[in-house]
Amino acid sequence: MGIFQRFAMVIKANINALIGRAEDPKKVLEQSLVEMREQLTKTKQDVASAIADEKKLKAQVEREKKQADDWERRAMLAVQEGRDDLAKQALMRHSEHLQNAHQLQETWVRHKADTDSLKSSLRQMNDRIEDMKRKKNVLIARQKRAEAQGRIQATLSSMGDKSAMETFQRMEEKIDDMERQASAAAELAGELTGDSLQEEFQALEYHGSADQQLIELKQKMGVLQAGDSATPQQLTSGGAPGEEAQDAELVDGDEKPQGG
Repeated sequence: MGIFQRFAMVIKANINALIGRAEDPKKVLEQSLVEMREQLTKTKQDVASAIADEKKLKAQVEREKKQADDWERRAMLAVQEGRDDLAKQALMRHSEHLQNAHQLQETWVRHKADTDSLKSSLRQMNDRIEDMKRKKNVLIARQKRAEAQGRIQATLSSMGDKSAMETFQRMEEKIDDMERQASAAAELAGELTGDSLQEEFQALEYHGSADQQLIELKQKMGVLQAGDSATPQQLTSGGAPGEEAQDAELVDGDEKPQGG
């Protein structure tokens, strides 16, 4: 199984665990990221080992090619010296190293392709973890909003509950009754401690004064200005309006001869 497939299985297992367990999503997401980072670290080690093997194979290929070139030069030297027997042996060594180089080259090419694929998968794994880190913050924010919405709905449901409304109504009636009892107690206390006879006479003195009521009425109608005391003096003389006029004429008559 490939490294990327194992990583996908880890992610799938974490998601299934999140769905299957009644746990705090924030804690589960954070734990999943911890496990994925651990898997990423192991994958990096595997990829680093694969890269090292690839470099080792590449070095072996280069070494075999170099040895093949060296034996080819030796064969040329033997030919120049007239030693065909040594030239043949050198060419045989040249062919062996050249053949090894070709085989190792093929192995290295395949290993190089696998290593490149592992490095690409590692980059994808790292990008996916970074993306999941960002999504984790979004999911946690959504979780908080969902919890707040749930609390709001629970509160609204409790407010709409018939028993809750009955409780509020019962408490309202109880408070109303308490207020009535307190008012009755205050009224009773006033009757027991106050001088009711004096209060009744004070009420009669005010309401029985027609002059004062007339003054207030005229002030209200604008006939009499506030603070004008002429009318009350006339009203309190005790005589009828006609008699007041006659008295005024007599006074004028008595005063005229004196003036003459």
